[in-house]
Parts: sequence; structure tokens; C-alpha cells
Amino acid sequence: MNVFGMAGHLIRRLNQLSTQVFMHRMQAAGYDLTPVQFAALDAIRANPGLDQASVAARIAYDKATIGGVIDRLEHKGFVERSVSKSDRRAREVRLTKDGGKTYDEILPIVKDLQAEILAGLEPEEQDLFIRLAIKAIGATGVSD
Repeated sequence: MNVFGMAGHLIRRLNQLSTQVFMHRMQAAGYDLTPVQFAALDAIRANPGLDQASVAARIAYDKATIGGVIDRLEHKGFVERSVSKSDRRAREVRLTKDGGKTYDEILPIVKDLQAEILAGLEPEEQDLFIRLAIKAIGATGVSD
């Protein structure tokens, strides 16, 4: 068996393709945003006041490096941090007005590019792929 028949290799390649499509579409629309930054914005929008560690957990990202992601989003004016009232060591994160506006502007682009990532599949196959990917991730026992 060669790597082209191995799930790990194919998932890695699909992730590369997904990132490439995302970056191309964001740049074409005039936005400087990575897939991880968008995922963080999405988690923060859905859960205002999350601490950074919880943002990392929600997007299945490394706790040690989420600070840099949040730093970049803060530098762009998309999020603001404040010290948690319940845990002075934690930093709560919220979207700024500009962050919310930007999120609303790019969400349709992100939704639209999903079909481009799986362009080689028929719509029914794309739906099946999504269901199987969710099932495979759920079977790992790792929660996000």
C-alpha cells in the first residue's frame, strides 16, 4: 500500500487544499484571515466571553499557540480581551464591532467555498463525506 491509499495522507492533502482555497478566496475578497483565525472568530461569536483556552478547545487547536492567534485577531481590531471576573488568570475574548462586521461579511464567502473544497464530488457525495467525517471524528473519543 502506498501513501495515496492511506487516510492520514489523504486527510493531510485535503487539509492543504482546503487551506489553499480558503486563503485564495479571502485574499480575492480583500481579507487577511487564516482558516484558524476564522474558526476562532466563529467560536468567539457563538460564545462571547470565552477564555482563550476554551476557544482553543472549541476549535481543536493547541492551547499553547492560541494566544498568538488571538494576538493577531486583536491587532487586526477583530477581538478584544479582558481579565475574567471569575478567574483573574484567564483572559475573556469578545468580538469588537469591526470583528462582528467582518465576520458577517466573510461568512457567505466561507460557506460558498465549501463546495469548492469538495468540487470533485457530486452534491450527494459531499453530504456523505461530511457525515462520514463527523462520524470518524466522533469515533476518536476526542472532544472539541
